[in-house]
Amino acid sequence: MVNIIDTHCHIYSEQFELDVHEAIANAGLKGVNKILMPNVDEASVAGMMQLAEKYPHICYPMMGLHPCSVEPEFEQTLNGLLALFEKHHFIAVGEVGIDLYWDKTSLKRQQTALEIQVQFAINHKLPLVLHTRSAMNEVLEILEQYKCPELRGVFHCFSESFELTQRIADLGFYFGIGGVLTYKKSGLDEAIKHLPLDKIILETDAPYLAPVPFRGKRNEPAYVWHVAHKMAETLQMSIEQVGETTTENAKRLFSLD
Repeated sequence: MVNIIDTHCHIYSEQFELDVHEAIANAGLKGVNKILMPNVDEASVAGMMQLAEKYPHICYPMMGLHPCSVEPEFEQTLNGLLALFEKHHFIAVGEVGIDLYWDKTSLKRQQTALEIQVQFAINHKLPLVLHTRSAMNEVLEILEQYKCPELRGVFHCFSESFELTQRIADLGFYFGIGGVLTYKKSGLDEAIKHLPLDKIILETDAPYLAPVPFRGKRNEPAYVWHVAHKMAETLQMSIEQVGETTTENAKRLFSLD
């Protein structure tokens, strides 16, 4: 069986409250042998860490403050989350970034929170997992200011046009490809043809953005294979090649076993 890594999954979400263990087991049966978990805010830490402790070689935690959780008095929350790096091992700083889809008035504090976490990631030589909804240029402008050998990471849920890929590639960042690839009108099937193959990793963003044929339903780690099959079809690769390539890419970025 070809193994594959789901590099972005909120498996600790309340949407998995009744069947999280079954979802993890089902993923394993399908060859999804690692599930990488981005944090959201203070409320998500306990559930995420419980799964990391119960499944230490399957569920890998990250730590960061999601842009949609950057409240007016965010500094204390962010300091508390970053302090957890002294007590636990996290594979990345994430999920962090800027989101202007819901609220444009919070841009300034989102930028500040992102800069703090970018500097932290650089200082600790950790990858960043970036959320860029309706804010790709704003995030890129910050990253380009901090460009250095230690700056690395992935643009989660990448679904942008080809024009932006070169700026991302110039930074050495990876592209997180999820269920959007399977959507007919997304255009991602054309954009992916121009991405460097050694910088593509696969994700679900479960419980969100389920791929076809589950679109509109709860997403789960096992469904990452539907993304893999669409990538194989689009790039005219074998499913074995997709599994091996994206797995090696993920291991390299996140320094996994």
